[in-house]
Amino acid sequence: MLNITTKSIMEIKEKELPIISSDQLLAHWQGHRQLTRRVIEAFPEDQLFSFSVGGMRPFSDLAKELLGIAVPGIKGMATDVWEPLDENMELNGSKSKLLEEWDKATGELDEWWSKIPLDHFQDTVVAFGQYEDKVYCSILYFIDNEIHHRAQGYVYLRALGIAPPNFWER
Repeated sequence: MLNITTKSIMEIKEKELPIISSDQLLAHWQGHRQLTRRVIEAFPEDQLFSFSVGGMRPFSDLAKELLGIAVPGIKGMATDVWEPLDENMELNGSKSKLLEEWDKATGELDEWWSKIPLDHFQDTVVAFGQYEDKVYCSILYFIDNEIHHRAQGYVYLRALGIAPPNFWER
């Protein structure tokens, strides 16, 4: 006879039931991406590519970093093929081009996300040949990095006298 205790049932449930599903994590990140897009939209075009505070990079450079991480990172997680991190896309000083690239990446993120096997989220990867961690931890880092850079954008917008979008409206 199998001896199952309340504690062992709880341990089984804890191992089988995640706090958040893969789809919920993606939706959470996409909510952040929608908010970051609104921050990009709030910038006057000339200031998006030139304005900085305290020696930090202009917000366009921060957005290019986010673009260089998101889809290539998820594609690497889905395929186990990692390209070097590349943040140097040419936007020709065009906010509309940046927004176009942002929107394109949003769709690609959904596409590649669906190709990550669920059991792979616990595997360790070396993202971009540099950052070793579990897949889910790397994804959380990608999201944290976006929040961090978006906060810099909020500081820039306020310094320019522009009210940034409400951070809770994701």
